[in-house]
Amino acid sequence: MSMSSFEEGARAAIRANDVPASPILVVEDERELAEEIRLELQASGHPVQLSETVDDGLRIARSGAAVLVIDRMLHGEDGLAIIETLRAEGNATPALVISALSSVDERINGLKAGGDDYLIKPFDIRELTARVEALMRRGGDARQTRLQVAALEMDLVDRTVHCDGKLIDLLPREFALLEYFMRRPGQIVTRAMLLEDVWNFKFMAQTNVVDVQIGNLRRKLDPTGARRFIVNIRAVGFKLNADA
Repeated sequence: MSMSSFEEGARAAIRANDVPASPILVVEDERELAEEIRLELQASGHPVQLSETVDDGLRIARSGAAVLVIDRMLHGEDGLAIIETLRAEGNATPALVISALSSVDERINGLKAGGDDYLIKPFDIRELTARVEALMRRGGDARQTRLQVAALEMDLVDRTVHCDGKLIDLLPREFALLEYFMRRPGQIVTRAMLLEDVWNFKFMAQTNVVDVQIGNLRRKLDPTGARRFIVNIRAVGFKLNADA
C-alpha cells in the first residue's frame, strides 16, 4: 500500500512548519522556469528563495540555505562561481547544478567545482524535486565527520558514539537511526519518515520496527529509562531533545 495522503501531508506540514527553516535557494535567470521550480518545491512543503545573479545568489547562500539549485548561465556569468566561492570558504551546502550544457566535460566541470549533482535542461520538474530531496536527506552537513547535540557526540568516520563522554555500543541500524535524529535536532519526525529514510521502505508497512529500535536506542543512551534524549510527540512522532 502506498503512503497515505495523510502521511504525505504530515511530512509536508512538518517541513513547512519547522522553525527556523532554511530555504532552498534557486538561482535562475529564466523567470518562468524559476517560478515553476518554486511552485513545485513549495507544493512539496519546502520554503524557497529565488535569485537571478551570481552576486546576489552568493550573498543569499552565505546567509544559509538547505540546498542550492544553480543554473550555469546567469546573465552571461557562470553559476559555478557561486559554488566554487562557497567551497573555498568552507561552506558545504549541497548544490544541484542545472544547465543546458550537456556534454560530459561540462558535467565533470560542474562536479569538480563542488556541485553534488547535475541535471540537464530540459528536465521534468518532478525529477528536480526528487534530486533536491535526495540532497536534503544527506543533510547540509553531509561532509562533516562529527556531529554533536547536547551530550551526544558522533564520529561518522570511526562510527562511534559518546554520551556524556562515555562510549555507547550501537548496532549499525541504531547508529543510522541516531544519526538521522542528530542531523535534525529538535525537529519532529514521523514513523513514515523514519521508515522511508532510515529503512528505505517506500510504502507504509504495518510494522512496529521503528518503535522497537527507538526503544533499544533509548535504553543504550539512557539506562535510567528517563527518555532524556528521544522523546515522543503525541500522535505525530518523535524528536531529539537538543537541550538534553
